[in-house]
Amino acid sequence: METEIPIPIPSTKEDPELESPTTKQIFILSGQSNMAGRGGVTKHHHWDGVVPPECRPNSTIFRLSAKLHWEAAREPLHVDIDTKKACGVGPGMSFANAVKESVGMVGLVPCAVGGTAIKEWERGKHLYESMVVRAWESVKEGGKIKALLWYQGESDTSHQHDAEAYQRNMEMLINHVREDLGLPSLPIIQVAIASGDERYIEKVREAQFKINLPNVVCIDAKGLPLKEDNLHLTTEAQVKLGHMLADAYLTNFAPPQLLPSHP
Repeated sequence: METEIPIPIPSTKEDPELESPTTKQIFILSGQSNMAGRGGVTKHHHWDGVVPPECRPNSTIFRLSAKLHWEAAREPLHVDIDTKKACGVGPGMSFANAVKESVGMVGLVPCAVGGTAIKEWERGKHLYESMVVRAWESVKEGGKIKALLWYQGESDTSHQHDAEAYQRNMEMLINHVREDLGLPSLPIIQVAIASGDERYIEKVREAQFKINLPNVVCIDAKGLPLKEDNLHLTTEAQVKLGHMLADAYLTNFAPPQLLPSHP
């Protein structure tokens, strides 16, 4: 049974920012370990505590904790969600800092769990149902879910059957999430994997790029620096990935900024 790491929850009485949840623009972060974040996690399974400037806390960025409370967001975002492994820097804070000027108050809903194959995210299974519950809880007091950011697939590169079924399973996941959240046009930003078993990594990547559904964008993590394990992105790479996710969101899904009119 997984143990939760207690995190202090700021009181809404002490923090006026938390009194206006209706303004939150909410992003679901899901998938496996490279979304949960292993940046800065040493070979001894401890996070080095280094937080790049692009990932620092900000008064307009919040996260939904494992106990379903909004709190100030800080690294590691998935510390009480992906509890079986040490979490470090992921792309979420870099993403949030990059979009906050355009979208306003940002609410992050971490859901990723390391080492999970896409079949573990099927409707009716724990990971999927937990993600949907967390998404619904995030808008209970207002706010709007703007996108699902998804980085997963490394665990589907070891067996031919899993790799060949990936496109079908991913499209089914997208359809189910949209249906269960009542958001038929929910934007999905998927990350094409940069690591995994070399036997079928290209087949999974091909499947990710072939997803043929509206409002689905795929960005490519290939070429970003990997740690010594040749599987997880470095802290530097996670910062870059967050910016890539932000660019994809702002370019494809954010409403255009109105320019001031001049006489």
